[in-house]
Amino acid sequence: MLIPAIPTASTLISDQAGRVDFLASPYYEDSLVTIINADCRDVMPRLPRGLVVTDPPYNIGYHYDGYKDRLTAEEYQELIRVACPLPCVLIHYAENLCALSWTLEEIPQKMVAWVYPSNTARQWRGIGWWGCKPDFKKDGQAYRNPTDKRIRERIARGERARRYDWWEIDQVKNVSEEKTQHPCQIPTEVMLRILKITDCQLVIDPFAGSGTTLVAAKQLGIRSIGIERCPKYCSIAANRCASEFVGLATDSRSQL
Repeated sequence: MLIPAIPTASTLISDQAGRVDFLASPYYEDSLVTIINADCRDVMPRLPRGLVVTDPPYNIGYHYDGYKDRLTAEEYQELIRVACPLPCVLIHYAENLCALSWTLEEIPQKMVAWVYPSNTARQWRGIGWWGCKPDFKKDGQAYRNPTDKRIRERIARGERARRYDWWEIDQVKNVSEEKTQHPCQIPTEVMLRILKITDCQLVIDPFAGSGTTLVAAKQLGIRSIGIERCPKYCSIAANRCASEFVGLATDSRSQL
């Protein structure tokens, strides 16, 4: 059962105009997560500086509740400019990531391919870092050539390979355990990998959706703010964050 909105007095955000609104009473809040039910264009200019990590709407006419995913090119560019100030990490189709470099007036510091074999025409998306640079040594993975003599010695010492820039992670499908009622849910593993290799003390997701970014940040013990204009999606995100235990992935991060 989805939890209802939880009005609380946020100590993280202050409204300089002295108004009592969604900033003073967020939709949901706990020790690490704040969810705000609003249009991100109204909220982002009033938030503290943090690392924006998001999978924005792709402007391809997708069917979201409460949002028209078919803006003009100029409207979409302005949305991204306001919602995604640097430093930011964005997930998008490769062609759109190139266009976003023009929108953000900067080339990305790094790009990763997120690959997902599926029954769709597109089999991968890009992840780009603007105004920040990931450190792939902060997250390890198994070596691809474990029979090599030198690699065997490293494995015997408990070493792991650094994270590669080619991530094979299945999409969240109808049969996935983490699947919610949100129509376009990002796998938690994608957001965990991004946050493990990117330094940040505060994560901001202006298009929070089902709350995957917030869940990943909470697992790592990182403070996060999610903004979502659809109350239904806010409820899904709040339910996931309320059910999440702090520190599920913190220990693994500290050992990297």
